[in-house]
Amino acid sequence: MPFTLATWNINSVRLRAELVLKLLREEAPDILCLQECKSPVDMIPFDLFAQAGYGYWAARGQKGYNGVAILSRLPLADAGHIDWCTKGDARHVAARLENGVIIHNCYIPAGGDVPDRTVNEKFGHKLDYLTELRDHFGANRPEKSILVGDLNIAPREDDVWSHKQLLKVVSHTPIEVAHLADAQESGAWVDITRADIPEGQLYSWWSYRARDWDAADKGRRLDHIWASRDISAAGHGSRILRDARGWTQPSDHAPVFATFDL
Repeated sequence: MPFTLATWNINSVRLRAELVLKLLREEAPDILCLQECKSPVDMIPFDLFAQAGYGYWAARGQKGYNGVAILSRLPLADAGHIDWCTKGDARHVAARLENGVIIHNCYIPAGGDVPDRTVNEKFGHKLDYLTELRDHFGANRPEKSILVGDLNIAPREDDVWSHKQLLKVVSHTPIEVAHLADAQESGAWVDITRADIPEGQLYSWWSYRARDWDAADKGRRLDHIWASRDISAAGHGSRILRDARGWTQPSDHAPVFATFDL
């Protein structure tokens, strides 16, 4: 049977639990992957999500920072996590569905403001995370796998509002784009969103700093859904729920969806 998956940087799952419930009620994805939960696992309101029909979950958390969770109405089993860069950050969790598909939920570091690792440790951390991601999936070629999350890079020229103006802005610099491409190629991952929507401007993030984010529309596509090559042809129906960026007290990210016939 097909299933629909969504990924969303929620920017505090406890603060925005009602928005999660709104998404679950109105859009009803079978699986929702959340990033930047900013909560220890034992304080994530899983009981509320279970009441909405999402009684299965896998998560890693920490107080105030990072955090990833996978909510599902389909049975799944926790498939562990990788401590990228051995910092103890809650930036990855994996789960296995009953059909054998493994879902990797990742939250790649934002990278700070200066795109130079010699003066910005956060940027170096981001590049190191991507390098470890590349090496891991290069050595362990994924099969029947989906990788989603806030990857904090908008790789294509039409993934940002202005390629020229953002070339030296963290999230669209050539070195970040190259590192992301290496990670994608090493695992033979397919960008499902762009396979479905190959042309045109496409964004999943709009800054809180914009007085009118919708009118300005200075967005970036930072949130991604990838699939291993063996199941990539099963992915379709990609979309970004732009309206969620305009909900009350929203995240600055919008959910990204795809359906898989597996």
